[in-house]
Amino acid sequence: MLSTAFTETFGVRHPIVQGGMQWVGRAELVAAVANAGALGMITALTQPTPDDLAKEIARTRELTDQPFGVNLTILPAITPPPYDEYRQVIIESGVKIVETAGSNPAPHLPHFHAAGVKVLHKCTSVRHAVKAQDAGVDGISIDGFECAGHPGEDDVPGLVLIAAAAEQITIPMIASGGFGDGRGLVAALALGADGINMGTRFMCTEESPIHRTIKEAIVAATETDTELIFRPLRNTARVASNAVSREVVEILDRGGQFDDVRELVAGARGRLVYENGDSEAGIWTVGTVQGIIHDIPTAGALVERIVADAEALISERLAGLLGSDRGTHTVSA
Repeated sequence: MLSTAFTETFGVRHPIVQGGMQWVGRAELVAAVANAGALGMITALTQPTPDDLAKEIARTRELTDQPFGVNLTILPAITPPPYDEYRQVIIESGVKIVETAGSNPAPHLPHFHAAGVKVLHKCTSVRHAVKAQDAGVDGISIDGFECAGHPGEDDVPGLVLIAAAAEQITIPMIASGGFGDGRGLVAALALGADGINMGTRFMCTEESPIHRTIKEAIVAATETDTELIFRPLRNTARVASNAVSREVVEILDRGGQFDDVRELVAGARGRLVYENGDSEAGIWTVGTVQGIIHDIPTAGALVERIVADAEALISERLAGLLGSDRGTHTVSA
């Protein structure tokens, strides 16, 4: 078993997180991940109201007795969701782990910490990770440029970003963006992280609540089959490459503004992709890691495989690189 600062602090068996994903982080997937010994995350804003979130938490508890968390993504909006009410539901439901993302988590930390809730904050840059650490979060999720969704505007891939963050982060840190197998887990640990966060890889599991056709599209895709939309608006998002996302890129590259693509990027259209299986129906989120996804296992089988492959890499292949002719060097797994 791989024991890290993350597993010890957050009370899970394996250093693997199923991060928050809009429309995807629901009870069935979260419970399956939790039952496998990893950390599953319900996506709070997938639920239309705080009351619905309370019901989803209760439904997850019917499916697992293992720890799980809730993702609360806080973004500026003309009419923002009732974030304080969602936060209160999380606290009152007895959930002890929260993944925050988007805006500064500092205003929410006193409430969560007073209730004994540990906060894992997702960042896309070292400077934001340091700021969150200074604010008092319990863990950092550092998100490289390879990730699905919003990679930030610095365009730093994980190979550099994780190592750079590890030089300044002293609390548990997991690496996100481009992870999908045991090789990635070992690489993240070598770079200084304490575990990995996976979104796209967990989308492509049996328990994931998206249409089978979309899972098969992820398996068939390559690492180059994504688009970066909203780049000229400084709000970059990585999504699947399809006719809709390519049109959005073209309109904005010609000088268009958000209002010119508003209908194309409507969240309701993206939700229909997952529900109906039409990959061309709208914008949908996926990461470059799809290039190394080749099957649709159960979440439990996926976690077991990743951990077993990582342990084998550490104890066999990497240890074997230190041959007997290397003097007195030894490796303990």
